[in-house]
Amino acid sequence: MRTSEELRAALRAIDRRSYPAYKSLAGSWSFGRYLLNIEHVQGDPFAAPSQLSVDVDARTAGYPAGCWESPWNRTALEDWLLRRFARQAGRFSRQAKGSGKSGVLAVTVPGQEVLERTDCEVRGGAVTVRFEVGFPANGRTINARELEKILFDFLPVCVEQGLLYATAPKGEAARVIALAEDRHFIREELKRLDLAAFVANGSILPRESGVSDRPMGDAVPFQSPEELAVTLELPHRGPVRGMGVRRGITLIAGGGYHGKSTLLKALERGVYDHIAGDGREYVVTDDTAVKIRAEDGRKVTDTDISLFINHLPSGRDTARFSTLDASGSTSQAANIAEALEADSRVLLMDEDTSATNFMVRDELMKSVIEQEPITPFLERALDLWREAGISLILVVGSCGAYFHIADRVIQMDAYRAKDITTRAKAALEGRPVPALSAPGFHLPAGQRAVDLSGASQTRKNYRGDGYRQERLKVRRSGKTAFSVGDRELDLRYVEQLVDAGQTQALAYMVRYARENLAGRPVEEVVAALRHLMEERGLGAVCGGGVVPAGLTRPRVQEMFACFDRY
Repeated sequence: MRTSEELRAALRAIDRRSYPAYKSLAGSWSFGRYLLNIEHVQGDPFAAPSQLSVDVDARTAGYPAGCWESPWNRTALEDWLLRRFARQAGRFSRQAKGSGKSGVLAVTVPGQEVLERTDCEVRGGAVTVRFEVGFPANGRTINARELEKILFDFLPVCVEQGLLYATAPKGEAARVIALAEDRHFIREELKRLDLAAFVANGSILPRESGVSDRPMGDAVPFQSPEELAVTLELPHRGPVRGMGVRRGITLIAGGGYHGKSTLLKALERGVYDHIAGDGREYVVTDDTAVKIRAEDGRKVTDTDISLFINHLPSGRDTARFSTLDASGSTSQAANIAEALEADSRVLLMDEDTSATNFMVRDELMKSVIEQEPITPFLERALDLWREAGISLILVVGSCGAYFHIADRVIQMDAYRAKDITTRAKAALEGRPVPALSAPGFHLPAGQRAVDLSGASQTRKNYRGDGYRQERLKVRRSGKTAFSVGDRELDLRYVEQLVDAGQTQALAYMVRYARENLAGRPVEEVVAALRHLMEERGLGAVCGGGVVPAGLTRPRVQEMFACFDRY
């Protein structure tokens, strides 16, 4: 193993040479208390920064075994360590000077959710952190003295203050683990108590703004209606009282701007854990819940939408329906079918983002227009619950027809929740009852092969000694889109993607599937990828080579959504 002093000597030997000489530094270097790995060196000071990682062994890291034994504790610990390291790195980024990206010291800064990432991994108590460094240059000439400053002055501080148990604020690690264990306990209680979700009293649901996911400072704290209140005895915090949303059909009603969609958004994000201080730490939703919406223009491939759409004028088969440009109703039908294929037990829907003709069809319209291929969701929701155990949480603002099938109705009044089930049911007396169940109920068929084709699976590149096959390039565009080789995918309407790293990970999964799993049904592709990650970690989806920073694990439901749209 080469030492840090050998690295220092190597740096000084290449000072003021042409930039490509930096590539001689690739490899592992021992700094005593940790191992520095220079995994990929950028080819130019204006290119993407170099990729590095630090390994700290379990004894040096010093974390008690209880911090990383369970998957939920380990993810919470990794998230906390990454945030600590990022704070330290932020102090030093760009402090070393030079051209282009010289001096960048960058690591992913997580948002409000606690997610599994390649940026920080804890295995057996050993800690690995991946990050980027812009190797300094003057023009395109190596400035080794500035890189020496980063690697020998700045980075040791980041490791000491960001990754070691001994330097952490007293009791902070224990509080992080306690919160993780309390949240896991709530998730288990949801199953025992037959709940779809739990929202603790005092939770802050509104966000700071449309572009900030931090809690709103002057928001009304959530308070459960007494009729829906349950008390959970958490292992660390003790008794926590809040609203238990029972499985079945729940409506969230109320006037505009009173908090209906805010509550639904909190439930939508409740499939993930949140950091302390977020306001939604104890908002926990069944982790298979999927937000369903209309998605005009999306691609649908061989999907069984016959539960909702039949007898098309063109005679097309809706049991294996395909289109490159789905309508609002067709896309919403496909989204539900695909969510059920992904074993989702709870559907989250908002009237505002649903196709009107898919949700309901009144008696007057039925009497005037007889040939209608769409079976409204109103006529399937009750059977989905009674026959298949699929719960529904639906925001309604203008359609009262769903009161007929609701098990409970929650009104949001100036961000205060009220149980108005009795009043809503009383209002139905004497009113005509619409059709609430249509014949032909069945669960959509699965086993659809995913189309992993493209103009080229690999591309040829001339290297001087002949043509060689190169792997498809993976590119991400923001949080919602990516391309693999020649094919692009837009996931902007997959609303439970909360982190750009999830999109990046999905892109690598698509490439891995194109290379290794082509022709298999979607279920088998997702199952194979899950097994791969469980056995070898999230980075295994890259298919070998350097594991990049910046990958975040998506849920199974988003994996299905990705391949279904691909």
